[in-house]
Amino acid sequence: MSDIATVLLLLIGTTFALLASIAVVRMPDLYTRMHGATKSATLGVGCTIVAAAIRFADMETTTAAILVIGFLFLTAPVAAHMIGRAAHRQGVPKWTGTVVDESPRSEGDGEGSQTEQTAIEDGSE
Repeated sequence: MSDIATVLLLLIGTTFALLASIAVVRMPDLYTRMHGATKSATLGVGCTIVAAAIRFADMETTTAAILVIGFLFLTAPVAAHMIGRAAHRQGVPKWTGTVVDESPRSEGDGEGSQTEQTAIEDGSE
């Protein structure tokens, strides 16, 4: 039974890894590439590590697997967010099909957002 679960998780993991690589190649801009690659790669590596933990079935390997998966699930989305935020601040162009941009333009440059600037100019802080 554990062999079936291991094989199934390895297949799922490699499928997600393949989807992540396809996302990097096929998506039109940095932001969508990062989204596709981060989510798929995180799930792919997570499934692969769980498969290894099931296969070896000892406390040491399982503990290491849980720690690695936890670290990966905590750091990968944060890293992708920070890279996307830096790209947005640098003015990396978005895909022409992008409909909504909810990120403030002047976040962190010391000048405040457009709403803050309007409030300061109106005197209605």
